[in-house]
Amino acid sequence: MRFKNLSQLKRPAPQQIPLAILPQDIAMTYYARAKAFKVNELVRTIHADSFEWYGFTLAAGDNPELIIDIGLPQNSQNQLDYATIGPAMIAEFQEKLPQATIINGWIHSHGALNYRHFSHTDEKNHLAVLDFIEARLRRPIAKKQVVIQDLVLLEEKRFTENDLKKGSVAIITDKPITAAKIMETVYGSFCYSIVIGDEGWHEQKIHYKERAVLSGHTMVSSKTAKIVFVDTGKTLTQAAISELSDEVQKKIKPHTDPPPELIERM
Repeated sequence: MRFKNLSQLKRPAPQQIPLAILPQDIAMTYYARAKAFKVNELVRTIHADSFEWYGFTLAAGDNPELIIDIGLPQNSQNQLDYATIGPAMIAEFQEKLPQATIINGWIHSHGALNYRHFSHTDEKNHLAVLDFIEARLRRPIAKKQVVIQDLVLLEEKRFTENDLKKGSVAIITDKPITAAKIMETVYGSFCYSIVIGDEGWHEQKIHYKERAVLSGHTMVSSKTAKIVFVDTGKTLTQAAISELSDEVQKKIKPHTDPPPELIERM
């Protein structure tokens, strides 16, 4: 066969065998949704204005893909227009959770703002949460071929020092072989991100991180996702609302200084 140019000589893509699929939609209980919007309502009632706040979406350790509750940490700052979080605060909140409960994402409010999208600050928060919860949610999602140029196959006790100098990688086996394929595990993790508003709207994304154990190749991506609501029978009782009201009073402290990111949200 003759090729018109070298661009037609394409190297075959590395083989990849799927092992698992990370969530493509966000599963959330009706209870968790009701609690999130109740926080919005309580913020307006208690603080007499609409402020941003942030919390974490929570799941059972044996079912990490389903949001079953909303956790409200001590908010470091609550502005009219933005909220930020950091790894130290995430760690502090995680330590206080029951052992069987894990963080699987974060949720925040834009209050009364007519800005129904994630901001640049929000994007930084997504990555902060994803980096923190990655280890807890990590699972093997694929076996991927590691393509090695100049791979050398050697037999144990039958090679010399000069043989070891050849190639970029050497595999030493106990029996002679003529071909080998190296497959590395690719681990994947996810993080839910939800933003809501006082008028009842919401927008959400799923952020993913994939990391290969041998090559170290890491890829971070995200996608807009829909929420699939799940009815577990649990409802937001008056006693729970009263407890949540105390949390909002204690943990959400409005700051009224003009935020530096006002232009970002306009």
